[in-house]
Amino acid sequence: MSMEERSSEHRTRRPDWAALAIAVVLAAIAGLIFYDVARLQGGNLYSGIGPATVPKGIAACLIGLAVWTVFAAMRRDFPEREHQELPPILFIVAGLAAQMLLLKTAGFSLATGVLFALTAAGFGKKQFWISLPAGIALSFVVWIIFARFLQLSLPAGPLERLFF
Repeated sequence: MSMEERSSEHRTRRPDWAALAIAVVLAAIAGLIFYDVARLQGGNLYSGIGPATVPKGIAACLIGLAVWTVFAAMRRDFPEREHQELPPILFIVAGLAAQMLLLKTAGFSLATGVLFALTAAGFGKKQFWISLPAGIALSFVVWIIFARFLQLSLPAGPLERLFF
């Protein structure tokens, strides 16, 4: 057996580390749900169904998915993943962070407009002079629909106060 064959065989025997990380996250979420359910008080003792029934079922399914993912990772049963480009992901994450930071001070329309522009930049449209006003306008329309027509509470900023 040549050195290349041994190294390729060694690579195929190694587990898929990304899939194992996903399995750990699934198990951690299930553990968190089980912990939270254990703190629930009372319930319907007559039928055995109470407020903890559905969360326990979801947590059990997550444990099952975690175990299944571990087996698939050990067999390297996942398809080969494409190379991920980091800048688009960073644009989208920056947009989400900007929206969370600006939501209370700038209001829904401006914060979500920034999210729209940075997400558009992540998808390749880096003309902020077009995407930022378009995002703010679309977000303002959404704010009007939700806050005025549906009477739901969305944070109002200077733009919303200017018109309403």
